[in-house]
Amino acid sequence: MSPDDEYTAYVSGRLPWLRRVAYLLCQDWHRADDLVQTAITRLYVKWRRARAADDLDAYVRVILVRVFLAEQRGGWFSRVRVTHAPPAAPAKNNGGDRDLALDLRRALSAVPSRQRATLVLRFHCDLSVEQTAHVLGCSTGTVKSQTARGLAALRAELGPSYSYVPYPHLTHTEER
Repeated sequence: MSPDDEYTAYVSGRLPWLRRVAYLLCQDWHRADDLVQTAITRLYVKWRRARAADDLDAYVRVILVRVFLAEQRGGWFSRVRVTHAPPAAPAKNNGGDRDLALDLRRALSAVPSRQRATLVLRFHCDLSVEQTAHVLGCSTGTVKSQTARGLAALRAELGPSYSYVPYPHLTHTEER
């Protein structure tokens, strides 16, 4: 199989996963598609090095998160939102609470981008503190503080009516 065929097969198989992660980062399906397009373009340029990586998904996830963070650092003029809130894409309901999912998405969109990236990597992608630090290019202490601040921002955004969270690891706090 040629390198181009390997690349095409990999991207075709992982595209839905990449879109979901990108959406969780930016909260906009169209922008998520743009992030994924930029990330897979960068992946294509570095494909020879990437396919030799121990964990190709981790390599691509790093590219995607860095593309997102670089875009966030850009000026406001580089991002244009035509509507106040984009319509949510239809999601498959796997028995979960649809209202809770919508509220969590809304609350997640209010969290600052660096904290949002940390929360998505830690809880959606299920990365460890060390893996998240590697992806974000920061220390483990920064990941811990960004996680704590991001969870606090989510809780503040959701309010006291959401005392029930179906993920116990999201509510656990350690004594310092």
